[in-house]
Amino acid sequence: MESNIMGRSVAEVLGEALDVENGSPLVIAPDSPTIEALVEVLNPDTPSVRLLADAETLKTVMENFLVAGRAAGHVEAGRLEVRSCHEGTNTLVLTERSVVAVVHAGGRVGGLTTDDVAFIEDARDRFESAWESAEPYTLRTPSLDRVRETLEADLGESTAGDFDAVLSALDTGTEGGRNLDEVTISLLVAGKNEDLLYDISKWGEDVGIASKATFSRTKSRLEEAGLIDTEKVPIDVGRPRLRLKIADKSLKGVDTEEFVNTARSMLDP
Repeated sequence: MESNIMGRSVAEVLGEALDVENGSPLVIAPDSPTIEALVEVLNPDTPSVRLLADAETLKTVMENFLVAGRAAGHVEAGRLEVRSCHEGTNTLVLTERSVVAVVHAGGRVGGLTTDDVAFIEDARDRFESAWESAEPYTLRTPSLDRVRETLEADLGESTAGDFDAVLSALDTGTEGGRNLDEVTISLLVAGKNEDLLYDISKWGEDVGIASKATFSRTKSRLEEAGLIDTEKVPIDVGRPRLRLKIADKSLKGVDTEEFVNTARSMLDP
């Protein structure tokens, strides 16, 4: 029998379960933390993974911009394929040689493994059939690589660098992206760099983050919260454009972590 896998995190168990597999394993019925961990561990050296999950679970977890952006990158690279269905089962990793059930136990996670040939064949028959009949799940979020590349091309290295720094701060923080979604982050870093609202919202719509209308509504919310301000910039033809500026002095000249924490606290209901 294959050895059971013990780890302190889901990512650790998944990484080991996928480490020696050369085929295209199936990850079946994961919960949100398991999907997040799978997206975290996938890399150019792991096999291409097929993810079969409940549609509502996928929708919930992909509301996290970082998770969705990374998942989109894996899809573009051919490392991940996602389909949705309703499979009433434990979280499983099905490979060519084993079935691993992912089990949470307090502060530890176990991958309970079997290499019983008959059991694996039965599981493969069931879940390969479920995979074939499942609906492809389309990720609406662009990959993080595409976001970074287009932001630098359209608004410059400074804005792109600040955007990346805020994402990194949220990624390592204990509260994730609470109150700071991708549109809010874009507008805040645009304000820090005094970019035009037109430029950042056009970029956001073109890359697939959100519509110009969403950027406009979020800008109004940030103005009401006292985070950003605008000034009119005349143009040769048409209405003046708005330049975004940081309104609150406590957000000026601080490091990224303090910038994130201050903005988050000001957006608390």
